Amino acid sequence: MPALSPTMEEGNIVKWLKKEGEAVAAGDALCEIETDKAVVTMESSDDGVLAKILMEEGSKSVRLGTLIALMVEEGEDWKQVEIPPLISSQPALAPPTPLAAPTSSASVAPPSRAASAIGPLRLSPAARHILGTHGLDPHLATATGPRGLINKEDALNLLKKGDAGRRAAPLTAPALPSPPSPLSSPHVPPPAPVSGRPLHPAISIPGKPGAPGTFTEIPASNVRRVIAQRLTQSKTTIPHAYASVDCDLDAVMQLRKELAREEIKVSVNDFIIKAAAVTLKEMPEVNVTWSGEGPQALDSIHISIAVATERGLITPIIKDAADKGVQEIAANAKVLAEKARAGKLLPEEYQGGSFSISNLGMFGISGFSAVINPPQACILAVGRSRPELILAAEGLCTQHLMTVTLSSDGRLVDDELASRFLEKFRNNLEKPQRMVLA
Repeated sequence: MPALSPTMEEGNIVKWLKKEGEAVAAGDALCEIETDKAVVTMESSDDGVLAKILMEEGSKSVRLGTLIALMVEEGEDWKQVEIPPLISSQPALAPPTPLAAPTSSASVAPPSRAASAIGPLRLSPAARHILGTHGLDPHLATATGPRGLINKEDALNLLKKGDAGRRAAPLTAPALPSPPSPLSSPHVPPPAPVSGRPLHPAISIPGKPGAPGTFTEIPASNVRRVIAQRLTQSKTTIPHAYASVDCDLDAVMQLRKELAREEIKVSVNDFIIKAAAVTLKEMPEVNVTWSGEGPQALDSIHISIAVATERGLITPIIKDAADKGVQEIAANAKVLAEKARAGKLLPEEYQGGSFSISNLGMFGISGFSAVINPPQACILAVGRSRPELILAAEGLCTQHLMTVTLSSDGRLVDDELASRFLEKFRNNLEKPQRMVLA
């Protein structure tokens, strides 16, 4: 399984385009692989014969480096191909968590407690609350969570066992066994809480996952998982700043009508792409990205456009948009959007953008704030066009306004620079003839 995108960690085998025993030439399409971005055709790098398919169509979450097929040279007996002994035809499973050796200390729990054999206890917040409230020894709970985590269900199961799970010390530190007091009875249940609340926790707790049986697990696709990772990365590592401005679209709409009479079809979004690209050309200090060492000025202006697909949002790129006319931008955007929805984008068609545009105007959204697409510095969120009455010299007239909101990385684009960018963008959009001269 090859790495077909920079963020790809695993892929799905969608379809094999060659059969076992079929001759293959360098450059021939072998199979279709769904990456975290799109469905990409994997091509052969050598001549030979496809001897054995190890990952059938429909195989999911195949890790990078996993053997998916074997090829032999022409003339060899492909039916007698030997599968390497260290490579399995199934995806490699994650190795089990190594057990930590118990330390010889007087304060550790007795060896008979299974939980203490795997090192420090790991408890979920809900389990910690239940065990602490009812005085239960966490070492007696059977951990069923990931990597030995004692979860809420494990704590409830221990609670059902009754006094067998009682402990004599606080939850924070397991205590040494102490001789029982002759006046105390180990079978006396604890008194009811003064508040009168039930000892058993509620089925659901605000901010906590629901109890089993109250929800349905939905498997996440590769694309959805990567979107979640990148959104989390963006909002937790990039200081977002926001600024909005209203743009007058009357000149753009009038120009569109004139072009339509000449059978040239372009959308308002095509003018927005052109205006953003021209503004970046005029203000190269905004055409930057953030690296670990600091800002990096970009030599090209590639505009990423957000396209909604069944698998999630993807951002194909209009390359060198500042040097293209609006009609050429419209043609490129249409082709890229169709390929994105069909999952047929090539890696070079969605990698390397310098500035993003997300337009929700067609859904009736007046204005919104978008999340920056790292490592880019900005993303422009575009709302719908709305008519408003204004008082002019000739009286009341209708003006078509559109709200755009710039989300900018505060490390690269401060508030003053963002304000100047929006002002210049508005001027370019409101006077589309200027963009022809840029």
